[in-house]
Amino acid sequence: MSEKLKVGILGGTGMVGQRFISLLENHPWFEVTTIAASPRSAGKTYEEAVGGRWKMDTPMPDAVKKIVVMNVNEVDKVASNVDFVFSAVDMSKDEIKKIEEEYAKTETPVVSNNSAHRWTPDVPMVVPEINPQHMEVIKYQKERLGTKRGFVAVKPNCSIQSYAPVLTAWKEFEPYEVVASTYQAISGAGKTFKDWPEMVGNIIPYIGGEEEKSEKEPLRLWGEIDDSKKEIVPAVSPVITCQCIRVPVLNGHTASVYVKFKKKATKEQLVSALENFSGMPQELGLPSAPKQFIRYLTDDDRPQVALDVDYENGMGVSVGRLREDTVYDWKFVGLSHNTVRGAAGGAVLCAELLKAQGYITKK
Repeated sequence: MSEKLKVGILGGTGMVGQRFISLLENHPWFEVTTIAASPRSAGKTYEEAVGGRWKMDTPMPDAVKKIVVMNVNEVDKVASNVDFVFSAVDMSKDEIKKIEEEYAKTETPVVSNNSAHRWTPDVPMVVPEINPQHMEVIKYQKERLGTKRGFVAVKPNCSIQSYAPVLTAWKEFEPYEVVASTYQAISGAGKTFKDWPEMVGNIIPYIGGEEEKSEKEPLRLWGEIDDSKKEIVPAVSPVITCQCIRVPVLNGHTASVYVKFKKKATKEQLVSALENFSGMPQELGLPSAPKQFIRYLTDDDRPQVALDVDYENGMGVSVGRLREDTVYDWKFVGLSHNTVRGAAGGAVLCAELLKAQGYITKK
């Protein structure tokens, strides 16, 4: 066995679990040694459990094909084999909260793609370029759970990745009011066109729970740790209102965004702030970190999903069509990869940050 950290994937047979497995192939720090899923998959090899449901563009890595899938509910047994786990389990919110804390209490760090713990006050919800300091709340969570190294950390919703980083880059100009419409890929629902033929040539103007997440989660990213309360207190500004629409695209969430600022800014200043924006992942040279997190595209017809969704291996954000608005101050279009930066890739980057900060170590 190598010196790499041993990783378990909880919910490894679903679409996000598959994305974790494809992203972790040949990872320099992490090695998938354990896959856990529902009892109906347990006891089968990963290849048998997934069967014809492999949804990634790249082939299933040979290294995982013969791994025997474990029952995700056998917490102690799964946890005994790994240094930490990624969670992509498909359960109710209450079940997810319970099982993720059960894993944490076995002294196994949990890096979750799920939404269940995003509003647990002492669970950090992190985009590593935006709020790496929020990992410091883990010490309070460990107090609550009674653990020494076990904890839960989460990444935010996929829909906000195409505009929250942009607004963060423009913080100095004090954005205070934002209108965002997101045009979201079907893979965000864990689907392909084969699974969901009625989405071909169709738009559905509703995604359950998505608008509330898109309006509120950026404020938690911009919040601060209150040491007296031992929790993260969300910011109150900017106010965001959002509509979320499902569109016939496989991968890539696009956002059309209008912003009002308290401080005047020129287009040149705004573009420069985007292109020069970087954070701790870039400073530390984390393996999955994009070299340039946000890029600005000058062509009128960019960003496009077909051309731009895989920018920086899907870990970067593409922005275009920045122009002055007649009602708001400025408007722009953003694009991010919803299952890479927005889901599994964002969680992998969180785990890399946690390792770099000393929160994830060998057991």
